[in-house]
Amino acid sequence: MSWNPGEVLRLVDSLHREKNIDKEYVFQAIESALVSAARKQYGEESDIVITIDRSAGTLQGICDGEVIDPEVIGRIGAQTAKQVIIQKLREAERDALVDEFEEQIGQMVSGVVQRADGGATTVALGPVEAILPRSEQIPGETHHANERVRAIVYEVKPQGNRVKVVLSRNHPSLVARLFEQEIPEIADGVITVNAMAREPGYRSKVAVSSSDSRVDCVGACVGVRGNRIKNIVDELSGERIDIVRWSDDPETLIPNALQPAEVEQVLLCDMIGRAIVLVREDQLSLAIGRRGQNVRLASKLSGWDIEIMTADELEEQIERAVSGFCELEGMTEELAQSLVEQGYLSYDDLEVIEPDALQEMGGLTEAQVELIVNQAEVRARQAEVVAGEERRQRKLDKIEEEMRAAAEADARNSSPPPETEAEDTVPTEDTVPTEGAAPTEGAAPAEENSDQDGDADAT
Repeated sequence: MSWNPGEVLRLVDSLHREKNIDKEYVFQAIESALVSAARKQYGEESDIVITIDRSAGTLQGICDGEVIDPEVIGRIGAQTAKQVIIQKLREAERDALVDEFEEQIGQMVSGVVQRADGGATTVALGPVEAILPRSEQIPGETHHANERVRAIVYEVKPQGNRVKVVLSRNHPSLVARLFEQEIPEIADGVITVNAMAREPGYRSKVAVSSSDSRVDCVGACVGVRGNRIKNIVDELSGERIDIVRWSDDPETLIPNALQPAEVEQVLLCDMIGRAIVLVREDQLSLAIGRRGQNVRLASKLSGWDIEIMTADELEEQIERAVSGFCELEGMTEELAQSLVEQGYLSYDDLEVIEPDALQEMGGLTEAQVELIVNQAEVRARQAEVVAGEERRQRKLDKIEEEMRAAAEADARNSSPPPETEAEDTVPTEDTVPTEGAAPTEGAAPAEENSDQDGDADAT
């Protein structure tokens, strides 16, 4: 095999035209590979320079100041150039795929499951095998071979001569893309998805608005008899979706975001980005949601730190906060009231207050502000320790209560039933209880039940 200048030029030109690879980049890569190959023959310490004539394709080499025999360079160059060109071709194909899928990051794609081994799921996306890691799957869902799956392109990066494409089904973008696909008004721009909050597999809140007053944004998203939203819910393995009417006014948006709970009043504390939401006692658990899910998603959706409480609870917190703040050296009652009005209701809140803001509110010096903040930090740590002790004590009390209940259940199960004794034992003068006699064994469960009821009453 010998060096063929014309063929090399043709291959380089083909790479340039078809794969958009710069010719100079390919020539330099071939020259570098030729130098490496020549060093294996002439020694690693040799000073070797090999150049390719860009117009004629001929080779010229110099080793330690002497011209290398053209035949030697030719033998080295033929195979080396072929390997380099093949490598550059693979890199070009890889880079083209990287560019293609990078443009799709955040977009939804559809593929066929190749393998699902319980961990990562391999999905065929045309020329690429993408990965859907367990961490990016919806909790509780499973995938099977040959199943068609839709997901978001989450990450793309080159890996050797291949492309690594990572998919996600728990990213909020998947919900947005499904809305665009299932609801034509969103694709047409009549309805806009303004905000979204999601806890994959459990619940999502989507805030929408309409640019056309004749189009009900919520109704359009739900669809006739709920058919549109049902398709999205089915795709998300039964995940609950709340469609919320968007508003630029937080006092309107926050109650919408907390639905289905009914809100009485929203108090905005702009300085700390907190919204105190007042609800009736019977709406408290509904507003908070299971394990705090409803209020947590509403906070993400609205961008406000939402605190749910009743009017009585707010009044108690205000009184406790004013009283606690007034105990700090350098704090006046007027300043304490002002802080509470701005939403600062605990020592933790005072820890994060901007010194300039506190200085302006109370007309204080830097030293006075520092003193107040330092005291708040100390008291916040003390309160944290006390709260931790209370939590531990509650856990111990719960464990003790469970152990006592288990012991009582064991005692009840081990006691022979009274009716069995009555059937198996013939009453005699010795067995008939007399006035003032000690209770029989069959009376023990009644005594234990009495103790249990007493505990419940005390609680």
